[in-house]
Amino acid sequence: MLFGLDGVEIGLLIVFMCLFGGILSGFPVAFAIGGAGIISFGIIAALDSSGILIHQAIDTSSQAYRDLLNSGIRPDKVSVFRYPDLPRLAEPVFTQGWEVALDRNISFIVNRMNERVLAGASIETLLAVLMFVLMGITLERSKIANDLLTTMARVFGPLPGGLAVSIVVVGAFLAASTGIVGATVVTMGLLALPTMLRNNYSPELATGVIAASGTLGQIIPPSIVIVLLGTLAGDLYSTAQETRAMEAGCSDALTYLGEPAVVSVGTLFQAALLPGILLALLYATYAFGYALLNPHKAPAVAMEPGTGEVITRGEGLTWFLAVPAAVIGGAILLGSFNVIGSQNITVSTFSDAGETASLRTNVGAECKAAMIDLHGQEDWDEAVAEQEAIDAAGGVTLSERLSEDEIIAARDAKIAAAAPIGTGIAVIMILMGLVLAFGRGVAPSRDAKPLILGAIGVLLIALVDLVAIAPATSAGATVLWIALPLLLALWGCREAAARCATNDLIRVVFPPLVLIVAVLGSILGGITNPTPAAALGAGGAIMLAAYRKLQDEGRSGKIIIWSTFAVMLCILVGMNFDLRVNQGGVSLESWIAFFVAYGAYLFALFGLLYGCWVLFKSGVLSPIVRETAKVTSMVFTILIGSQLLNLVVISFGGEHYIQQFLKSFDNEMTVFLIVMLVLFFLGFVLDFLEIIYIVIPIVGPVIYGGSFDPKWVTIMVAVNLQTSFLTPPFGFALFYLRGVAPKEVTTAHIYRGIVPFVLIQVVGIAILWAFPAIVTIVPALIPN
Repeated sequence: MLFGLDGVEIGLLIVFMCLFGGILSGFPVAFAIGGAGIISFGIIAALDSSGILIHQAIDTSSQAYRDLLNSGIRPDKVSVFRYPDLPRLAEPVFTQGWEVALDRNISFIVNRMNERVLAGASIETLLAVLMFVLMGITLERSKIANDLLTTMARVFGPLPGGLAVSIVVVGAFLAASTGIVGATVVTMGLLALPTMLRNNYSPELATGVIAASGTLGQIIPPSIVIVLLGTLAGDLYSTAQETRAMEAGCSDALTYLGEPAVVSVGTLFQAALLPGILLALLYATYAFGYALLNPHKAPAVAMEPGTGEVITRGEGLTWFLAVPAAVIGGAILLGSFNVIGSQNITVSTFSDAGETASLRTNVGAECKAAMIDLHGQEDWDEAVAEQEAIDAAGGVTLSERLSEDEIIAARDAKIAAAAPIGTGIAVIMILMGLVLAFGRGVAPSRDAKPLILGAIGVLLIALVDLVAIAPATSAGATVLWIALPLLLALWGCREAAARCATNDLIRVVFPPLVLIVAVLGSILGGITNPTPAAALGAGGAIMLAAYRKLQDEGRSGKIIIWSTFAVMLCILVGMNFDLRVNQGGVSLESWIAFFVAYGAYLFALFGLLYGCWVLFKSGVLSPIVRETAKVTSMVFTILIGSQLLNLVVISFGGEHYIQQFLKSFDNEMTVFLIVMLVLFFLGFVLDFLEIIYIVIPIVGPVIYGGSFDPKWVTIMVAVNLQTSFLTPPFGFALFYLRGVAPKEVTTAHIYRGIVPFVLIQVVGIAILWAFPAIVTIVPALIPN
């Protein structure tokens, strides 16, 4: 053996050195990865043909190997790591010759490109990458970061370390709206770093907090890392669990686990929400604590007051805290007493099918033992009892078509149980109440009559809903009943919104916040999957950027505003009316609703096209599209190149060798800890894209093939990958910041400043390791 190493080990070293050399060469990474695969394959093939690379494989014809199998050990459990004393057999790393391996690699890369890049099941999810990149770059070009930094500095500046805390808040906000690390770090480095240095902030703290806050976009949804990682995790988890079930003697993963072996990107967005907030809180806590211990290195800064009326503390607490809490708390309280609730009286024409047992019990002895070991004897006994009760009742009750009388009875029962005030109307009332409260709090000295009339309108809506609107009332009649009080409430809200626009904090935060709520709310609420939500975000970002450009030019943005309302009108009409006009017996009400929705859709489309035209005429749209195409092309080219490199590793047995090593450990936690450590140190030299597409497919079948929750595993990996942006020498956030930092800020300042935040990342990973519920609680609370 060369240098005392196995041939496969030398092959892995050659692949890594070629990859590392390709990255250091300065050649575009997207092409360097594919080139590294081709070059490494040529070197390994040459060494293998000359007889230099020798793999010491277990001799499967030996008596010791047969004795081991006869003792009950499965062949897939036998490896040189677990049984090093077994007889070995020297063989080339390409057992069938490099020519056969080359043919297989060429055919496989074509298949993989078709499956994962061009027409596979995951391509729809990968389209979300394009949309989120477009959304992020558009918002970055709309310069919302400028206003956010100025506004947040006014809010937090008077506190010790306030400027650093404001950087974290803005970083988290931009993470949820753009998710583009480079753009966020560069923008905050250009705008905030000089201000912090002028106010005697430590260069280490200033650079560290800017670089770290910029990387929050990799974990706070919508995150491109989670989209890319989630598409891989779903395939790896389902395949690994099917293999695990087969090894346990069960027919499939559904039988063995008692639930489908699936994990979606939307679920991962839900799981990433709290970990992202946790990291932001850890960053802010460190900045505030550093300022308390070193007040001369992070002093409080008195910023210029904003425009708008100065209010007292009592007025602020009343209208911005007490009244909103009372409105929301009151609605929750009424909901608990069924005063507010669902008024859905739709009845299925078929009866419900009977429930099956919680676990499948009609399995073989081997599968039964494995299921008891996984779920516990108590759960198995409960499932057996459930199945016996079902069998005694004659089997599972089948779904049957209901008679007309049964449908009428079921509908009457739903009407009797319905809440007096519907959830939809209650949500509209709550939103209007909050707008009126904020409008009063922003300018408490101005005339309150318009806001009082708006509040009366809101109360009249509730009164009309209680008295005149029943659960069986049609949507058209409901609109007519609440039309007048709704117009009164909207008139008051219009005045309140105009007053809120004079407040810098609300004016700056509200537009992107609405976009964030629309995108994340639709994903986290299970309304849609990430791709349509990303398209909504991209369209909203274009309209927001166009409105900002029109305001800067002193032109009216009413078309954009009314287009936004048109989108909301489309959604409301679509949720409350039956718009299927291509069927027989369509009512006049449905036709009117259809034309209203269609008109609103056309106006919204016109507003979007008008926004594109505004950005195009001002020279903003072309660079946005060009940059989006560049980033998206890089991602997909890296995806193709990494597939080629991954196939090279598979061809000489590298993937199998690594998986055998990991499987040689009996403790599942030890295996995952090793993988996390490897990913952490690889982050020093590799970008997150290379790690996702090269390393994760190799270790994925092992880490996703155990008993860990796949959501927890994926988010742990994502947080670990986030660290790769911060770790020198190849942390991209450090490069971005170095490029825009003033001359007095040295590379040493940046490296020293980032060390505490890398340690904070490690602390964050440790917290998620110790408390997995931080990851799993949100998906458990939100139905998917």
